[in-house]
Amino acid sequence: MPAQPELSRDLGVRHAIAVVIGTIIGSGIFLVPTEMMQAVGSARLVYLAWVVGGLLSFFGALTYAELGAMKPQAGGEYVYVRDGYGPLAGFLYAWTWFVIAKPASIATITTGLVRILETFPALSFLSNRLGTGLPFTYGQLLAITATIAISVINYLGVKKAGEFQVVFTVLKVAVILGIVVLGFTYSSGSWSNFASSFAAAKGGMVGFMAALVAALWAYDGWNDLNMVAGEIRRPERNIPIALIAGVAAVGALYMLVNAAVQYVMPAAAIAASPRPASDAMTLVLGRFGGSIVSIGMAISMLATLNGTIMSGARVPYAVARDGYFFSALGEVHPKFRTPSVAIFVQAILAIILLLLGGSFRQFFSLAIFAEWLFYMIAGSTVFVFRYRQPGLLRPYRVWAYPVVPLLFVLASSVLLWFTFTDNLPNSAYGVLVILAGIPVFYGFSRQRMY
Repeated sequence: MPAQPELSRDLGVRHAIAVVIGTIIGSGIFLVPTEMMQAVGSARLVYLAWVVGGLLSFFGALTYAELGAMKPQAGGEYVYVRDGYGPLAGFLYAWTWFVIAKPASIATITTGLVRILETFPALSFLSNRLGTGLPFTYGQLLAITATIAISVINYLGVKKAGEFQVVFTVLKVAVILGIVVLGFTYSSGSWSNFASSFAAAKGGMVGFMAALVAALWAYDGWNDLNMVAGEIRRPERNIPIALIAGVAAVGALYMLVNAAVQYVMPAAAIAASPRPASDAMTLVLGRFGGSIVSIGMAISMLATLNGTIMSGARVPYAVARDGYFFSALGEVHPKFRTPSVAIFVQAILAIILLLLGGSFRQFFSLAIFAEWLFYMIAGSTVFVFRYRQPGLLRPYRVWAYPVVPLLFVLASSVLLWFTFTDNLPNSAYGVLVILAGIPVFYGFSRQRMY
């Protein structure tokens, strides 16, 4: 019987860094300065939220660097939760991510891409229906096309997907740096804007926590690299390098963009703007400046979409290989060496949500708090493995253990509570979605025994 094909380690360190940077930087940095200023009301506290959010994300990256270098297998967090807390816990993570979170993330990104493109006059037709009596718009068709196109790239080989990630990450970084340079060349800009304030801000600890949540959403996505650990060359070296360098680079870029926007606009103007980066560039260059930001956002979201599709497919692949899900999801394409069936099914689930229209956001909100739940659980496994397997080879050991991972786990707990209570009905439904995976797990467990 011929050996079953395996995933190929075709991603180098530059691909890995591009996955981290490209997946983290989406549209958030262009939009969240408004929410942060409305929450805290001053540049000083906005930067404090960026710094705290960046440090917490960096601590998470350091923790995951140890886990990824120690267990460089496809599936990332699924592997850590499975080995740390058992197959059921691992399956519930995979179930939530595969059925709801990743397809909804893909639908959210592609819908956001369409909304950005609609701002160009030549593409305003995207909001129109395909024809009389048809319930779908040109925008939905474009979102579905983007989902299929990026899925096909990932289907044809992880190296092709990695090269795509590198190219579009470099482009997005170039656009972001261009926005920064243009912002600081604005003739009417002023350093005094950094001392301005927004009087109607929430303020206090509640306001700071709201700003911190916004910052952490903008930093989110660095964990996706660990899901493709099975395809990274020299993972014991390249995973820690990519996580540390990637998150640090993103933090620096975020600070620069925020500084450029604040140099152009005072605090009250930022708080009142739905698109602060775009409005800042419009002040600098007129309508063309706003178009630059829109182009940057579109490029940024394509790289985020690629990283999301690439990482998402590895989770059902890993759980299927363990025998706890449909075996076809664990198949590797004999020529392209990719989890082809998992990529295909993931795309189908995302397309179904896109066809549902705006209602897919309700599905996505069900799993929002689950992200912090599994960050907390996966991060905590570093303590489990240190206790159970002290002699296991650890090519990278998290700096300042146990303080750094403990701070990350505690921060995840606080954010978990904040997101749960802030959106209690959908969070409660999200718990039900997770628990619905229990009978599915035991069904596959019985099948696995025979």
